Amino acid sequence: MAAKRSGAQGKRPRRITEGLQPVHEPRSEPPLSRERIVATAVELLDAQGVDGLTMRRLADRLGSGVMSLYWHVDNKEDVFDLALDSVLEYRGPPQIAQDWRGEVVHMLEDWRASMLRHPWSASLLPRRALGPNILSRLELLSKTLSRAGVAEADVNVAIWSLWNYVMGATITRASFDLSDDDRAAGHQRLTRLSERYPTIERSRLLLDNDWDGAFRKGLGFLLDGLSPR
Repeated sequence: MAAKRSGAQGKRPRRITEGLQPVHEPRSEPPLSRERIVATAVELLDAQGVDGLTMRRLADRLGSGVMSLYWHVDNKEDVFDLALDSVLEYRGPPQIAQDWRGEVVHMLEDWRASMLRHPWSASLLPRRALGPNILSRLELLSKTLSRAGVAEADVNVAIWSLWNYVMGATITRASFDLSDDDRAAGHQRLTRLSERYPTIERSRLLLDNDWDGAFRKGLGFLLDGLSPR
């Protein structure tokens, strides 16, 4: 007959928990998804530009491994395409424009403003695959110009002319970032050289920083040329 275990031996030792702080599990990141990858890529591009986006940095920001990204995107070029298209979404004017010019002006001002909020986008747009958002803009622009009476043979020329104007205006504004003191110093130099550059000195070209007004007025010049005669 087996001997009985003593009461002390039969009891399991109690875990001492008195006075100890509870252990908190680390907060988990939201599930990895294409949408979250794209949103984080835009944040990284805004902060560090095109050269600052690598798959390693993107994965670190997302709190994931690099290889996990490839379940949702093909490669870094795919990330660029998706990030670019996401910042160029167009929701249309807040109300129906009164005429075709109003629609075009709103569309192109919104396009320029979107790229200025994300300056890296202007450098990517000419060499990236066009996504659904930018294609939707071009489709709407084409329809609006056709409805305005622009001949079918001239629509492509009109679209590319407006495209070039928006891109040029955006890149110039984003890169021509002079302070008031810089502009004043430049104008003083022009004043000393006024015999060589009388016209731009007289117009105070280097002191003119009404970028938004110049964009809209220049766009008006282009649209005047597109207006049905």
